[in-house]
Amino acid sequence: MPHPQEPPSGIHPLLAGRFSPYRFDPSAVVDDEALGLLLEAVRWAPSAGNSQPWGFFACRPGEPGHDRVLPHLAPSSARWATDASLLVVTLARRYVDDTELLYSEFADYDLGQAVAHMTVQAQAMGLAAHQFRAFDLEGLTKELAPNPGWAIISMIALGKTTDPPPPNRTRHSVAHLRSAPWSPVE
Repeated sequence: MPHPQEPPSGIHPLLAGRFSPYRFDPSAVVDDEALGLLLEAVRWAPSAGNSQPWGFFACRPGEPGHDRVLPHLAPSSARWATDASLLVVTLARRYVDDTELLYSEFADYDLGQAVAHMTVQAQAMGLAAHQFRAFDLEGLTKELAPNPGWAIISMIALGKTTDPPPPNRTRHSVAHLRSAPWSPVE
């Protein structure tokens, strides 16, 4: 069972201070420059064979794309994600170029790396990010109609949080991380 704990000294402050808020300031704006920096951070993420098998559908309140995404949010995420300054739909390209492979076992992992880069960049810019999967995947896929080989994986809400950082974050211990795949840890 995870226990509340303070991050140890030596962990980068951007990582130690990161949390997934449930409240965003609806008046905050992620402008084109900020969006460009978030996507630039993604561009520099590592990927298998430098394939960069990721894509993003980014939309802000007032933009037509935002109106396309909102109806597909689950009620549990709609309560807080609608106030975010930016919603990002993440996609992985599972088809591998110039090969007979129809599925890349690394695409989802590589997308996760890219999203992690975006999350850290957001934190550096004073923005908070909350990744989630509480949406109608089938409906959103039909709405956005990605090209063959592309799959919607998750969403990210980004913006200025109105939540204070939690006093303690609950995390598994390092011992648990090292032993959990092989034996029960208490």
